Amino acid sequence: MKKIHYYQLPGFEQVYLEDSYVLDIKTHANSVDIFLEAVLTEKHPQYTFPKQNEQYCYRNAHIYFSNVEEVNWAEKSMIPYEDANSEVDYGNIDEFCLVDEYYHITGDWGVLNIVSSAPTFDLL
Repeated sequence: MKKIHYYQLPGFEQVYLEDSYVLDIKTHANSVDIFLEAVLTEKHPQYTFPKQNEQYCYRNAHIYFSNVEEVNWAEKSMIPYEDANSEVDYGNIDEFCLVDEYYHITGDWGVLNIVSSAPTFDLL
């Protein structure tokens, strides 16, 4: 079994998903969108010093899977969490890797397996 972690994928080298917050996940016939408040590392060109009372540089971002051949929600909870500022998210991305021919993504929100073209990461 060949396993490639997200930070080894092109475009994901300068983000830290384990402390990023999933804001929404939308599945479509041929694509999957994951919207998040992403942690940018200091090497990311859009990095800025964290805001007061924040540990990281957070930016709204989008992970996009195109040419989707298969989407499998192995588990789906999507239970919203509300923080001290009344902002809602669905937790973090605990694991995101390419396993053989599919992308395996897990978090408090569920377990998602996707067969698709390589995902892209874009700031919104």
